[in-house]
Amino acid sequence: MHDMPKIFVGGIPIDLSAVLMLLISCTVVFVLVMLSVRKLSVENPSKLQNFMEWVVEFVEGVISSAMDLKKGKPYISLGLTLILFIFVSNLLGLPFSVVTEAHGPVTVFGHVIEATKNLANGEHAEILWYKSPTADINVTAGLAIIVFVLMNFLGIKLNGKHYFKHYIEPFPIFLPLNIIENLAKPVALAIRLFANIFAGEVLITVILKLGILSIPFLAVWQGFSIFVGALQAFIFTILTMVYIAQMTIHEEEAH
Repeated sequence: MHDMPKIFVGGIPIDLSAVLMLLISCTVVFVLVMLSVRKLSVENPSKLQNFMEWVVEFVEGVISSAMDLKKGKPYISLGLTLILFIFVSNLLGLPFSVVTEAHGPVTVFGHVIEATKNLANGEHAEILWYKSPTADINVTAGLAIIVFVLMNFLGIKLNGKHYFKHYIEPFPIFLPLNIIENLAKPVALAIRLFANIFAGEVLITVILKLGILSIPFLAVWQGFSIFVGALQAFIFTILTMVYIAQMTIHEEEAH
């Protein structure tokens, strides 16, 4: 396994590869969206515009499966951002692997990369600079925490007393279990996404060690990884909408 280019700033570990890839992911998504709306046309839409319209319709379908689309329209931009960002992030680590060898301490922005601090003579470290951002638990945990805060904020804002009432349903004795269930949602979101993408990248690393024999296996696994990346983006997005619907819509409204 390769070492991550981690530095410590104020005692806080920062993975430079994750930061780099997050910036690239955000840039790719931003450019993709801007290009798709650059020359909007009703009569002669571009292929990219058609693709983005299909993505928007897909997100609307995801939202409508969790709640009434009239109530879910404010969340279309959220769903679109999540599914595009996670899908792009999942795929970024697939095509390439940028690894550098360090034979002594490597300094970035005035901070020494942790894996290179204690290298003795003749020793070296392999630093991985390119990976899927979602193969980092800190990234997926950050996404999950944002969803957790948002769904509870919307629950309190839009559902009022019903939000607090659901913690003691069907009986007050269920209060601890309902609190644990709520806290478990972001944990499950973060770990599911991280585990699937990280495991895929580990397997790609193992396959590459087979040398020339790895080519057919790598081609098959790359194709499957694209499917897994799309599936995980879909699962994260639909679960986000389901959690928001659970917090913001009470039974009287549902019926």
